[in-house]
Amino acid sequence: MKNIPFSNLNRAATIKKVADEEFDLVVIGGGITGGGIALDAASRGLKVALVEKGDFASGTSSKSTKLIHGGLRYLKQFDFWLVKEVGSERAIVHKLAPHLVIPEKMLLPLIENGSYGKWLASIGLKVYDILAQVTGDDKRKMLEKKEALKLEPLLPKKILKGAGYYAEYRTDDARLTIENIKTSLQFGAIPLNYAEVTDFIYTDERVAGVKIKDVISGEDFKIKSKYVISAAGPWVDELRSKNNSKKGKQLHLTKGVHLVFPYEKLPVKHSVYFDIPDGRMMFAIPRGKITYVGTTDTNFNKDKDNVDIDLADAIYLLSAVNHMFPKINLEMEDIISSWAGLRPLIHEEGKSASELSRKDEIFTSNTGLISIAGGKLTGYRKMAERVVNRISKKIEEEGGAELKECATDKIPLCGNVDFKKAKHVKKYIDEIHSRIKPDGFTKHDAWFLVTNYGKQTETILDTYTSLKDEDIYERMAKAELRFGIDFEMIQTPMDFFIRRTGRLYFDIDSVRNLLEPILSEFKSIFNVEDSQITEWRENILAEIDTHSNFTLDRM
Repeated sequence: MKNIPFSNLNRAATIKKVADEEFDLVVIGGGITGGGIALDAASRGLKVALVEKGDFASGTSSKSTKLIHGGLRYLKQFDFWLVKEVGSERAIVHKLAPHLVIPEKMLLPLIENGSYGKWLASIGLKVYDILAQVTGDDKRKMLEKKEALKLEPLLPKKILKGAGYYAEYRTDDARLTIENIKTSLQFGAIPLNYAEVTDFIYTDERVAGVKIKDVISGEDFKIKSKYVISAAGPWVDELRSKNNSKKGKQLHLTKGVHLVFPYEKLPVKHSVYFDIPDGRMMFAIPRGKITYVGTTDTNFNKDKDNVDIDLADAIYLLSAVNHMFPKINLEMEDIISSWAGLRPLIHEEGKSASELSRKDEIFTSNTGLISIAGGKLTGYRKMAERVVNRISKKIEEEGGAELKECATDKIPLCGNVDFKKAKHVKKYIDEIHSRIKPDGFTKHDAWFLVTNYGKQTETILDTYTSLKDEDIYERMAKAELRFGIDFEMIQTPMDFFIRRTGRLYFDIDSVRNLLEPILSEFKSIFNVEDSQITEWRENILAEIDTHSNFTLDRM
C-alpha cells in the first residue's frame, strides 16, 4: 500500500484545509478506536476529519498489554458474546497486518488451588477454540506437568500440575493505531494530532462541528461537520460535559500497570498467563531484548494526563512474578522500564475494577453527539463498525444515500504489501537481515524493522543508504525518524521514542544513546530554537526517569 505524505511540516496547510471545508464526520480521539472509525467511515465514502489533543495513541492506545487476545478470563464471567467477537477478530486483524499482529503461543499453568483446574481449563480452552473459530496447530493442547516444565523450566515445580497451551497474538498497540490512521488517508481522511477540542459548534441545537485549539501554535479554528463522534477514551465524559449530555451511564476508569525487565532477568521461553495469590491473572511476555509483565486493575480518579506508577504497583507486580517463577527472585532495581494506562470502562454499581465488563457502549446526546467508550484493543474494528453503522442509519433517516457496508476486514493496513501469512513475514525478516548484516546489524535489528514497519522498511533503508553517519544505529534511527516525520506526523522526540518506535518501553538504553543525534536531527528538520531543543531534552530525560526509576526516594 502506497505511502501518502502525512507530515507536520505541512501543518499550516492541513489546518487551513480542515478549517475551510465541511466534513461528513469529525472523529475526536486519535487512539485505536478513533483510528478504526476514521478508516471505516472514510472507506464507506464519508468525508472524514480526525482530531487528537496529543499525539496519536498517546493515551490508552500505547499503554495496553499489547495483545490481540480473546479474553480467556471472560469465559469465567460467562461473557460468551465478547469472547466470540474478540476471538474471531484476532484472525482478521492478523490477516490485515501479519507483520504487526504476530502469533504468540501462550502457556496457562495449572497450579494447586489455582483459578483453573485441569478439567475447567480443558473445557474452557475448548470452548474458547470453538467460539474463536480456532483451527489447525493453534488449537489448544493440554500438557502434563513434565511437558509443561519442558516448555517452560521456570514454572514452579512444587505446585505445578500441568498447563494449557493455546494461541494468542502480540502487537504494538501504538503502531497498530498509526497504521489504521495512515490507511484512512488512502480514502481521503484528514487526521491531525495536537489539535484539542475546546467546544462544539451548534446549528439549530444540533452539533455541527467542533472548536479546536492548535496545541502547537496556540491558535484557534473550527471544523464544520454534519456528524461528530467522540472516541476520546478516558476523556469521553469531559466532552459529554461540554455538550451538557453527561447523563445516565458514566465512565469508570481503572489503571493497568506493566513492568519491563531485561530478558536475561526473566528469561521465559513462552508468554505465560498465570495465577497470582489474590485470585487475579497476569501475563509475562518475552519481546526481543526484554520481558514485560502486567497488569494491575485498580480504580483511578486522579489526573488522566499523568498516570504514574507508584511503589505499591511495582511491589504488587514483583511479588506476583516471584511467586510464579520462584527461581527468578526479581528485585526493584531489575526494573528497566514501565508503563501505565487507563481503561475507560462503563461504571456498574457494586462491581470492583476487575469485575467490570469490557463491552463497549455507544451514547447519543439530544444534540446528536455520538460517544463510544469501553471495549478492548482486540475489538476495535467491530467497535468502529457499530458506531459507523449508527451514522449510516442517521444518514438514511435524514434522506441521504445509503452508505456501503463495512469492508475493513478486507483492507490491508499500511506496511502489508504482500504478506499473506506469518511465514512470509519471517522470510522477509531473513531477507532484510541478509541485506543489513554486512553493515553490522543483528537479526534482532531486522526483526525490529519488519515488525514495526512491514514493507515500509524499504523506504527507511533507502534513506539509511543515503545518510553518511559513521555509527550505523544513529544512521538507522535518523532514517526511521525521517520516515516518521514525512509519513507519520511526528511532531516531537517523544512521539518518535515512545509511540512510533516503542523504544522507551522495549529498548530504553537506545533512547539514552540516541537522544542527542535525534535532537540534532529535529533541530535541522524543524528549524527550531535551542530553547525548544533544551525543553525536549528535559522532557525525554524526565520520561526516562519516570518510567525506570523505582527507588524509594522518588516515591
